[in-house]
Amino acid sequence: MYSFHAKKSLGQHFLRSKDAIKKIVATAEIVPGETVLEIGPGEGALTEALLEAGARVVAVEADARCILKLEERFVDAIKVKKLLLIHGDARDKKIQAELFQKKFLGVFLYKLVANIPYYITGMLFRLFLEKLRQPSLLVFLVQKEVARQVTGRSGKESVLSLAVKVFGTPCYVAKVKREAFSPSPKVDSAIILITDISRVRLKELSDEEYFRVVKAGLGSKRKMLLGNLSRGLDIPKEKLGTVFRKSGIGLYARGEDIPVEKWIALAIEIKKI
Repeated sequence: MYSFHAKKSLGQHFLRSKDAIKKIVATAEIVPGETVLEIGPGEGALTEALLEAGARVVAVEADARCILKLEERFVDAIKVKKLLLIHGDARDKKIQAELFQKKFLGVFLYKLVANIPYYITGMLFRLFLEKLRQPSLLVFLVQKEVARQVTGRSGKESVLSLAVKVFGTPCYVAKVKREAFSPSPKVDSAIILITDISRVRLKELSDEEYFRVVKAGLGSKRKMLLGNLSRGLDIPKEKLGTVFRKSGIGLYARGEDIPVEKWIALAIEIKKI
């Protein structure tokens, strides 16, 4: 069997826990025959479980050493096209274009299930929820604090949580201890599920119009939303006061306390100014 050490530069922490793998697959509710996209399969522990659940797996892997190991480990699944491998970085636009060709994901529904490197977590959320064709469901194993941030309740909203919630409904599923990985990361991880994925919440706004308001409103932590927006968008507070009333937001509110629905209403009203 082809063996190697994890690369720190790729943020590789190979998942070893069978219980965690079972939990991820169960969370994804795999139906035999459906297509699952896996980013960074590594040595293929999760890949194997997805295949056993009956999925047709399209896996994108940047590490050539992992590709060799996957080709060796899953020779039969590759032969019957139950597993299709793409060697490259999911952040590369050429790889993204290849991914959605008929041979791989085509125009069909797909689920996104992955144990992803911590350092590209935010980028992958934005990439597959905002920029590319959306999955029907998303299950990520991420740093525990990121999972908590994404599912943030009132008083804990952030640009990341609002970027996810405008496209879907996130749910913190379960903690996965650092000892479940090899090598062990410095922090624990967690499984996060995102359902109800769509673009319908932004039907009256462009992505740019929404995120412009969110980023400005959260520009200075723990400061009043009114002041942040006035400074960030160069809009007089008097005008924003009217906007706040129409959006059902108090003048002394803080951005961290505002739910996604009111952020959308706020962005729509600001667009009219």
